[in-house]
Amino acid sequence: MHYEGTVFRYGRDVDTDVIIPARYLNSSDHAHLAAHAMEDLDPTFAERVQPGDIVVAEENFGCGSSREHAPVALKAAGVSCVIAKSFARIFYRNAINVGLAILECPDAVDAIADGARVAVDTETGTITNLDTGAAFTAEPFPPFIAEIIEAGGLVERTRQKLARGN
Repeated sequence: MHYEGTVFRYGRDVDTDVIIPARYLNSSDHAHLAAHAMEDLDPTFAERVQPGDIVVAEENFGCGSSREHAPVALKAAGVSCVIAKSFARIFYRNAINVGLAILECPDAVDAIADGARVAVDTETGTITNLDTGAAFTAEPFPPFIAEIIEAGGLVERTRQKLARGN
């Protein structure tokens, strides 16, 4: 999978309450969640994010509660990929489950500024800062995780497998 977009850069310990504030959890409508993504940290995020854009963050991205709404909100807002130094364990799994690509790459995080244009190739783990030409390598997805993300999430992958008789 290949993604390319503009970077929205954030710090460490960005928790799920910031990714999608609890006051919006009474809805599972993806468009509604997207409209409020990152609202308390970056009030203009939902207005500025474009399909394909990339979030870059420091350590412990997605810490806090285990709400699946957080990766759903980012993906529905148009975020194609999140690159961080590390992810909270439950957010990591929820992101895979909903088909949001996430990569851990501390070197890339240290070198990529807010507003940079970045390309990501998840098959090779290559992250390229298109503004500077600098390239970084993250651990590529194992085939079964790549299959889940390519399908659009675990539920969609299961539907596809059942339709094929697998």
